[in-house]
Amino acid sequence: MKYTRKLLRVFLGIILYALGVVITIEARIGFSPWEVFHAGLANVLNLQIGTMSIIVGLVLITITALLGEKIGIATILNIVFIGLVMNLILNAKIVPTAQKLPIAVIQMIIGLFIMVFATYLYISAGLGAGARDAFMVLIHRKTGVKVGIVRSLIEITVTILGALMGGLFGWGTIMAAVVIGVALQTVFRIFNFDPRTVEHEDVKTTLASMLNRPVP
Repeated sequence: MKYTRKLLRVFLGIILYALGVVITIEARIGFSPWEVFHAGLANVLNLQIGTMSIIVGLVLITITALLGEKIGIATILNIVFIGLVMNLILNAKIVPTAQKLPIAVIQMIIGLFIMVFATYLYISAGLGAGARDAFMVLIHRKTGVKVGIVRSLIEITVTILGALMGGLFGWGTIMAAVVIGVALQTVFRIFNFDPRTVEHEDVKTTLASMLNRPVP
């Protein structure tokens, strides 16, 4: 039952994160920072943006694992399902495209806060953070710099790199890179949540516990 609740929390986080990304995309004032990066790499390597997102996730997982962060089942689910859910939402056309600038700005901010709340949900489950969030937590742990500042610095860096490679860049992208850190600090403060205090289970531990078997 414990893992049922945790997995439901993870999947709710995944669905909300995908929804938040689509909301920011449909604001049409610039891709969010990571999407600019994925699009830029996809442009250079002549791959689809979804494929590039998975590759980047795998690279980040490898880095964070080598530097001591645990890779949990939620990390894998995050990489696999966020892209799939995004495609479903986009194909269903349930998120309207912003037609006016004020609506676009509001839509971008709402999407970012949904993404951050989703981040809180699946990190707090303790089954592993998403690849990009695990990387953020890794830097946060190693440096002690506030998590919101770390997030903003990462987002600004990938935005610049993505734009240089031809990723779709707009002034909304700059706004997103800055606002995401503020949103993260705000949501984490509301829920009195410090990601450094979460002891994540790795995949082996979770599967062994779910099957009532000793950890290998």
